[in-house]
Parts: sequence; C-alpha cells; structure tokens
Amino acid sequence: MQIIKDNQIIDDSWSYIADDAELKDGDISVSLARWKKDKQLLLKSDRKIGIRIGPTDSAEDIVADLNDIQLIELDFPAFADGRIFSHAWLLRGRYNYQGEIRATGHFMRDQVFYLSRVGVNAFSLEKTEDLPMALSNLNDFSVNYQKSIR
Repeated sequence: MQIIKDNQIIDDSWSYIADDAELKDGDISVSLARWKKDKQLLLKSDRKIGIRIGPTDSAEDIVADLNDIQLIELDFPAFADGRIFSHAWLLRGRYNYQGEIRATGHFMRDQVFYLSRVGVNAFSLEKTEDLPMALSNLNDFSVNYQKSIR
C-alpha cells in the first residue's frame, strides 16, 4: 500500500496490529490501550513502534513515551470529528514531537491541507487512487491568515 509522506507518494512499511491480534515482525502500530498494556514487551523488540490514537484518547497520555515512538497515527472514525486536529497541534506545537504524524481513517481529501498546517506530515487514504489528488491538495492555498505549526 502507498501513502503520502513529506509531500511524496511512498510505499508504506507499517502495519497496524489490532488489540486481539498477535504481534508480528516489522514496523507496527498499536492502539493506545495496547501500548499501555504491552509497553515493556513492545520496547524490548528491535522493531519500530507506532501508536494509533483516536479522538477520545488523550495526546498527553503518550508524552513521556515520545522518544520511543516513531509513528503516531491519528485515526479519524468520522470526517466530522475535529479533535484529531487538536491532537496533531499539541504533539507538534506543545510537545515538540519530531516523528511521523499520520492521518488515517475517515478523513476527507479536502482536509489534507489543514491537517498539514497543524503538524500532520503523512496521510493514509482509504483509496490509493486518491493519492495524487490529495498530494495536490497540500498546495490548495498560497496565502494563509494564520500561522502554521510546521
């Protein structure tokens, strides 16, 4: 599968592992609940670790662990839930997270530009055929009224 990362379409090396699924080799992301439960086990492995958080999760819950996390997936259960935008801004602006912040789930291609302004640098779209158009959406506006986090 391909994603947009840092303004390029690239192959995705990450796999999301559900809470009830067995851990597998490679770069994996897990839910915040699984991270809390299996943190020591996950940290002992030599794989890259990511955490998926949703709108009802708190970005503050992972602040102490940011140096151990290479990917934070912000999962949109519905495109109308804007709390994910706040998570991204907090991670980049307040907590100075430098790793990959990826939007995943049910966000609209039209939101890509605004997500990038609050710190998201990667996008996993439901339909890979939408990637070129979403990539062009990153340049939708040439004039901005508000300061960007990036």
